[in-house]
Amino acid sequence: MLIKHPSKPFNPEIASALFRSGYIEAWGRGTIKMINECERFRLPRPEYYFDMSGFFVKFNRDIYSHEFLSKSGLNERQINAVLFVRKSGRITNTEYQSINSVSKRTASNELSDLVSKFKFFEKEGSRGAGIFYKKVGQKTQ
Repeated sequence: MLIKHPSKPFNPEIASALFRSGYIEAWGRGTIKMINECERFRLPRPEYYFDMSGFFVKFNRDIYSHEFLSKSGLNERQINAVLFVRKSGRITNTEYQSINSVSKRTASNELSDLVSKFKFFEKEGSRGAGIFYKKVGQKTQ
């Protein structure tokens, strides 16, 4: 389902009617389009399931859940920071150090990764103590 694949409708007559009425534009593209749209809006990829009763798609709205952040490769300190920003709107290096009990260098490196590697944060403000981090796309408060 995650790559180009053939499509075999469970009920070809209903699928054909939906295609003729414009609800389906092409066979076998829906799952890939769902993945692309989720990524475009920075949402988790949909999860696909199949069992004897049918095919199911699970959409997750909240990318700021511990489970999703953990699957994204963030360490526990970075997860703490993302969840902190979710509640407070922003975080400074000093706050990162405080909530995670780490050195300034560790905080700087991990915040930098949240900006450049993981793309969860944007860096704002002037030099030194004026710098803070916010969620990507978030308006400055």
